[in-house]
Amino acid sequence: MISNSTKTHFKILVDADSCPVKEIIYRVAEETSVSVVVVASVSHCLDAASESISFISVDNIPQAADIAIINRISGNDIVVTGDYGLASMVLAKSGVPISPRGYVFKSENIDNLLLKRHIEAKIRRGGGKTSGPKAFSAEDRQKFEQVLRHIIAKNKVNFLSSDKA
Repeated sequence: MISNSTKTHFKILVDADSCPVKEIIYRVAEETSVSVVVVASVSHCLDAASESISFISVDNIPQAADIAIINRISGNDIVVTGDYGLASMVLAKSGVPISPRGYVFKSENIDNLLLKRHIEAKIRRGGGKTSGPKAFSAEDRQKFEQVLRHIIAKNKVNFLSSDKA
């Protein structure tokens, strides 16, 4: 349980439908006293034993989870997603989007990622083939945890600094 005195002023929002690192998020959030909001379609089963984790079920339609996340984000919130479009919207709302592989989306790299996604979709619509992502590995899990811990620590330092000002 997170007490009011240790609660942070940012949270982790999880685009959970295809998130392979939920257990890492839950563990790290519990250790660092950060609240988690897990958003998934009604076709997914969600559960975790912690008062600091809340669940939101959305309709099983495209972008329902994205809209729910964007409607709940505040500045400095961390959003875990592999969706470039959602990552772009998170950046526009001053959030910190990271992929389950530990890749940090930034204003400097999001345009190229969106362009690449568009080109590959166009190729597939034309009957062509594109390569999918490589298999998710133990190294990906390690990198994600390291990046998540780093961002949480940075957000806490920024919060404490602004609190003193």
